[in-house]
Amino acid sequence: MLETLLERFRRHDRLALARLLSLVARGEQVEEILAGVGEPGSGAVSVPRGLARVVAVTGSGGVGKSTLIGKLIEPIRAQKQSVAVLACDPQSPLSGGALLGDRFRMPARPDDDGVFIRSLAAAGGYGALAEHLVDLIRLLEAFGFDVILIETVGAGQGDTVVRELVDVLVLLLQPETGDDLQWEKAGLLEVADVIVIHKADLPGAERVEAQVRAILALGTGSDVPVLRVSSRTGDGIPELWQTIAARPLRRRRQQSGRDLLRLAQQTLAARFAAAEAAGQSDLRQLLAAWQQGEISSAQAVSALVRFLANELET
Repeated sequence: MLETLLERFRRHDRLALARLLSLVARGEQVEEILAGVGEPGSGAVSVPRGLARVVAVTGSGGVGKSTLIGKLIEPIRAQKQSVAVLACDPQSPLSGGALLGDRFRMPARPDDDGVFIRSLAAAGGYGALAEHLVDLIRLLEAFGFDVILIETVGAGQGDTVVRELVDVLVLLLQPETGDDLQWEKAGLLEVADVIVIHKADLPGAERVEAQVRAILALGTGSDVPVLRVSSRTGDGIPELWQTIAARPLRRRRQQSGRDLLRLAQQTLAARFAAAEAAGQSDLRQLLAAWQQGEISSAQAVSALVRFLANELET
C-alpha cells in the first residue's frame, strides 16, 4: 500500500501527495515516507533540501492572512512557479480536525496543477503550527513545488517558532486594532523579515506604518521592509511578492529537531548498553522506563545528562 503511494508520488500524482501528507500529519510511517519519496531503491532520505522558497505568513486573527495568501498565489503563478499552501487552523476540540478551514477563503483552482492548498489542524499550545510541519514541508519540496506558503493560526508569541522552519517570515498588521503594544510584547517585529500593513485601504494605515517604522528605528535600527497592501483592491500585492522573492534565504534548520532526537536516542542506547554490562542499577531503571514509554526521550536525555554530570563530579 505505502510503496504504491510512493510510486504514484514519484510520478507526480497529486492524490498520492494528499494521502502521504495525511499520513505524515498524523505522524504515521514518517521515516518510511521520507526515505521513499526520492528515486526508487535509493535506500536513504533523498528529499531535496532548500529547493523551495518557504514563506510563513503570520499575524493576529482577522488580519486577513488567508485572503492575502490567496492573492499572493497570482504573481507567483504569473512567474510560472508552482505553489503549495499549508494553512494551519485551530484544532476542533470535538473532531480533532481543522476548525475553520482557511482554504475556503482562498480562491479555488481545480484546473491549475501548479497550486496545491491543504488545511492542517494546529493543536493548542503548539506554537500556532501544525505538528510534523517540518516533515510536511520536506514532502512538498520533494514533490517539486517552487514556493511553499505557510499560514499560522496567529497566536502571538508562538508565531516566532515558525521562523526556524522557513526562509521568509511575513508579519501582517492592520489599522485600528489597538494592538500596538502587543506587537512589541510578542517580539514579532524583531523576527519578521517583511512587515505588511494589511487592509491598507482602511483609515489609519499611514499612522500604523509610521508607528511600526518608529518602533523599528528605536530598536535594532532594522531595515526590515514595511509595505502597505490591500487584498481588496489588489494594491501592493505584486510589490509584496517582489520583496519576498528578493529576500536572502536563511539556512533552514528543517531536520535539526529530528536529527537531534535520533542522536539522543542513539546516545542513550549506547550508554545504557554500557550500563547494563557494568551492572549500574540506576541506569537500568532509567532504560526500562524509557523503553516502556513511561518517560519521553527528552526526559531520558535530561536524566542521563544529570547522571553523567554526577559521575564527573565523583
